[in-house]
Amino acid sequence: MDATDQKRLLREMLFARRFEERCAEAYHERQIGGFLHLYPGEEACAIGVLEKAQTGSDYVVTGYRDHIHALKSGMDPKALMAELFGKEAGCSKGRGGSMHLFDPDVHFMGGYALVGGPFPLAAGFAKAIQLRGGQEISICFLGDGANNQGTFHETMNMASLWNLPVLFICENNLYGIGTAIERSTVEINQYKRVAPYGIEAAQCDGQDIDIVMAHAEKAVNHVREQRKPYFLELMTYRLRGHSMSDSGAYRSKEEVEEWAQRDPIGIYKRRLVEAGVVTEDEFHAMDKAIQDEIENEVVRYAIECPEPRVEDVARYVYTEGGNNHG
Repeated sequence: MDATDQKRLLREMLFARRFEERCAEAYHERQIGGFLHLYPGEEACAIGVLEKAQTGSDYVVTGYRDHIHALKSGMDPKALMAELFGKEAGCSKGRGGSMHLFDPDVHFMGGYALVGGPFPLAAGFAKAIQLRGGQEISICFLGDGANNQGTFHETMNMASLWNLPVLFICENNLYGIGTAIERSTVEINQYKRVAPYGIEAAQCDGQDIDIVMAHAEKAVNHVREQRKPYFLELMTYRLRGHSMSDSGAYRSKEEVEEWAQRDPIGIYKRRLVEAGVVTEDEFHAMDKAIQDEIENEVVRYAIECPEPRVEDVARYVYTEGGNNHG
């Protein structure tokens, strides 16, 4: 990877961080309603994995901490922010909000609020690819807290039995809302849980984007070339609470500080500075340019977009303009 790509990845992670921080501000300003689950601390996961995928071609599905997966898949940041603001120009016409982003044009097939819900959907996309003889793959991001759902085991079984081209990415941030993984799960190493289904799996550091990309490349190649499932567990940590209503009081300050020292942006920035790829001044200029873009283009667009019309409240509930087949 050359210096241009390294700078781009650094910028993408920093953009993700500033985007999420601005979302938190907008939530406190009551410009964003409903639920809001943010991603700071985990940027290397979504960005590192999807860097090795064929974005816009491969199908991506995830849970409700979905903003950055959508952005890296190719969703317009303006359409994403407009959706969070509940505007008609949003990717889901202002009707989905943070937990239900969707953009089939870039094959981002949705974030879903139902824990464990994305598993069978990802398998379904993979089965559709298989049936039509496509070369795409399906990529399912999941959290460690979803893996005790029945859909996890049912999907792993069928994905292996049918040799589906689906990649499962477990972002293990050690907590299911406020419950530590060791208090809810016997086997805390999630990649080991797919062994009974004959699925090849691995675990790696999710805070270092270079490590993530190396493992993601192997995983993606396995699924794309062998047309079989793969399970990759990324050990990561969210630096904020589970949602905006979560103070994170169940975690010690020492634990949070320890993980903050392994901030994926900090790790990558230091590496690039030491290698002479970017200077401190260039990094700060990049940061300012990102914040200006988010404020003056993305947020302004969301603010200025029209609200959905009251008379359209029932739109998109039923298929429009098609034939009914009873």
